Amino acid sequence: MRWLVFVAALLPAPAALAGPLPEGREGWEIREADRPSKDLAAALDAAIEAGPLGKVNEASATVGAGRIGKSIPGNKVVGVFAPRYAVRMLDASVAAGIEAPLRFYIVERDANAAALAWERPSVTFAPYDDGGRTLDDLASELDGVMADIADRAAAP
Repeated sequence: MRWLVFVAALLPAPAALAGPLPEGREGWEIREADRPSKDLAAALDAAIEAGPLGKVNEASATVGAGRIGKSIPGNKVVGVFAPRYAVRMLDASVAAGIEAPLRFYIVERDANAAALAWERPSVTFAPYDDGGRTLDDLASELDGVMADIADRAAAP
């Protein structure tokens, strides 16, 4: 886990350093939440726990920046996946395995608001033609799973 925080400290935090998340970015979904980013992160953890995916990892550029004496707005990436989806994905396309885990991205908007963003799995897995209809169906199913988790996390 330490290396994830270290890596996160080395990476720029695009939304925090270069302005807001790009609204309407093709393939991305964004849910706004009227709560601080730390509270949204806790709500995301609870929503993941309640759903069919599991939290695989997390990396916080905010934490990493703090370790080098810098302060940036709340910024965290949370990786999610589950064995039952992994087996189906790999049965369809071994190459697609590089895309796991799927990721949620939390970005602080201000002290009392944050955004939760993710790339739809159907977009993430689209380049893997070798997966055929099996991978397309899985990706479509995961689109719904990710949206459900995000909706629960961002709900008031």
